[in-house]
Amino acid sequence: MDFIQTIVLSLVQGLSEFLPISSSAHLILVPKLTDWPDQGLAFDVVVHMGTLSAIVFYYRAILKILIHDFFYSVIKVQTIGQSSLAWGVLLGTIPVGLAGLLFKDFIEVNLRSTEIIAYATLVFGVLLGFSSWVNTRGNYTRESLNWIDVSFIGMMQSLALIPGTSRSGITITAGLLIGLSRKMSIQFAFLLSIPVITLSALLMMLDLYQQPQLVDWSMLILGFVLAAVSAYLTVVFFIKLLDTIGLMPFVIYRIILGVLLLAL
Repeated sequence: MDFIQTIVLSLVQGLSEFLPISSSAHLILVPKLTDWPDQGLAFDVVVHMGTLSAIVFYYRAILKILIHDFFYSVIKVQTIGQSSLAWGVLLGTIPVGLAGLLFKDFIEVNLRSTEIIAYATLVFGVLLGFSSWVNTRGNYTRESLNWIDVSFIGMMQSLALIPGTSRSGITITAGLLIGLSRKMSIQFAFLLSIPVITLSALLMMLDLYQQPQLVDWSMLILGFVLAAVSAYLTVVFFIKLLDTIGLMPFVIYRIILGVLLLAL
């Protein structure tokens, strides 16, 4: 990897990981447009760790409370403070974890074509727009989750294994469809990303251990920093802008991106 490729791919990962626009679609589109060589598994691990560090830092205060209340709920065998939300994050991760283990090879072989990614980008983009429209018309303000909510969002998150779906996009969509407020839908979607990205990075590290590669540490460090900083800024501005612009600009962008991918 050269300097320019490292900068571009790190920024693409950081900017698209938490926006409902599908990072996988962008990471396929950019190399096709630039004819760059594969960036390698080590780089993928590093930029994922960068985006993980960004979301952990952003939610550091909430995570401290969740971890505290979670362990106290285990010790006292009862609900403590925000322990229900902590349990929801853990239980909501189970479906995508199981699906990933069961269908990882099938997805790698059969679902990574540009055509499938394009259709997933289009279909789930339209679904995001529909959920936003329904939620706005219903004027939903529900800020609490029950176990049915967690189960539904967790099952929907499994669809993010299909490249082009967007993990943040499908979990936000699920939250809006069941009547959660936009704020709660986004917060739960982003909290769910922490164990999911962690598991994904661990699996990639296992693959990397089994298939060791020569790495350029300077490029990996640069990739980590750029992915972390761009992901953090994206989360900050995305949450702030939603009250002004809503989700429709991202729906329109996904439709344009899906058409462009089909054209390629």
